[in-house]
Amino acid sequence: VAPRGAAPLGDRLLRGPAAGSPSGPELSDVPEANGVLRSCEPGKGGAGAIAAAININASTSKFLMNVITIEDYKSTYWPKLDSAIDQLLTQSPGDYIPISYEQIYSCVYKCVCQQHSEQMYSDLIKKITNHLERVSKELQASPPDLYIERFNVALGQYMGALQSIVPLFIYMNKFYIETKLNRDLKDDLIKLFTEHVAEKHIYNLMPLLLEAQSTPFQITPSTMANIVKGLYTLRPEWVQMAPALFSKFIPNILPPAVESELQEYAAQDQKLQRELMQNGFDR
Repeated sequence: VAPRGAAPLGDRLLRGPAAGSPSGPELSDVPEANGVLRSCEPGKGGAGAIAAAININASTSKFLMNVITIEDYKSTYWPKLDSAIDQLLTQSPGDYIPISYEQIYSCVYKCVCQQHSEQMYSDLIKKITNHLERVSKELQASPPDLYIERFNVALGQYMGALQSIVPLFIYMNKFYIETKLNRDLKDDLIKLFTEHVAEKHIYNLMPLLLEAQSTPFQITPSTMANIVKGLYTLRPEWVQMAPALFSKFIPNILPPAVESELQEYAAQDQKLQRELMQNGFDR
């Protein structure tokens, strides 16, 4: 029985300890060993246990548990993530991105804890898909002499963005995508570029690459290498479209040479040397 004059238990929990009285354990948002927030896991201490132990109304329960409703997610948490993703997708190498990675990671962490992983994953995929569709349309409008370079920029910019986006969503990846979907976030996002950009442009891009290969110094060797290696990463079977081109940048993709083909290889080497000399390079 509470002492005379003492406030009810629910009021004391909300107001905190009285002056001079020892304080009880704080409600913590520190993750347990299994990666779930104490205050988000009913029945294991924190606010969930308090709400279960005493009969308090729904608003008090929400106050104690720091519940993130779907409305909170849509109005507060996702807009922060949306803005950060925008900046990461459109950054150029060396750009300063004025976002707090710690804050974004915290947003993802809390949303996963509050069972918004499915919605967040759906929003992320939709966001990046829309971005890639815009990128694809811009490439379609590119003139042939700029097409290869612009594809290279789009590919490099996207792969660079993934190096930041994937770690920020690592908690969602571990506790939703890997466990419930049996997939990996990075693989899913690379697949998006393959489907919405590369597949739509491969049949325009490949003839230009072959033409550039036969015209030395039309594009820089680094650009050619980046694109060929990138295409191989996206879809290895594209090697079959231009085996000789891919073999210059991807080791061991052609069958071993046989003696009957040595003369052909020697002829190709001599042709390359002549082209180099014609462009001012000595032996």
